[in-house]
Order: sequence, then structure tokens, then C-alpha cells
Amino acid sequence: MPGFATSVTHTLGTAAATERLKTFLEDVRRDHGDKLTDARGEWQGNTLHFGFSVYGMGIQGTMEVSETGVQVNGKLPLAAAFFRGQIEKSIRDELVKRCDGKVEIRP
Repeated sequence: MPGFATSVTHTLGTAAATERLKTFLEDVRRDHGDKLTDARGEWQGNTLHFGFSVYGMGIQGTMEVSETGVQVNGKLPLAAAFFRGQIEKSIRDELVKRCDGKVEIRP
């Protein structure tokens, strides 16, 4: 199963960044509900374990918040591998918005 990964750095600290990301799935569901179904997630400390379906393809992964960054990793079905770059960019853009532009995108 192919994977995806993206990360951003921030200056918010772990607690503030985690607080800003607590509504991540709800907001993605609201903004992309026409494409997304079965969105679910559970926070365990500073890590969100999530899953959802896009156009019937199941995607799952984790979002880990640290003192200076957010790392998102996940698995894609083979059929979605072609869209990996777009998925990573969409997630990264959402993370940037949540941190009020106080991030630097890692290469």
C-alpha cells in the first residue's frame, strides 16, 4: 500500500498547536464533505489517528504534533497513489491555515 507524508514547522509549541488542530477533521469534513465520507479520528496525547474515504477510497494515517512541527503520515490505496501529491498539498495547506501562516514548509 503506497504512503503519503507531509510536515510543517511552527513556533506555537506543542499545546497551542494541538489545540488549533483539535477541530481538523471536523473542518475538513465541513469544507470537503462533497468528496469525503466516513471521517473519523481519535486523539491520543498529541497524535491524531484518523481515517476517511475519498471517492470511495479509504485513507488512514496519523498526525503527530511536536514542539516545533506537525508530521502527517498515512497509507493510500493503490488507486489513490496517482493523487498522492495533491493529497499531501491539501493537508499541508490546511496545516498552514491552522497555524495562521506561522509555519515553514519543510522540503
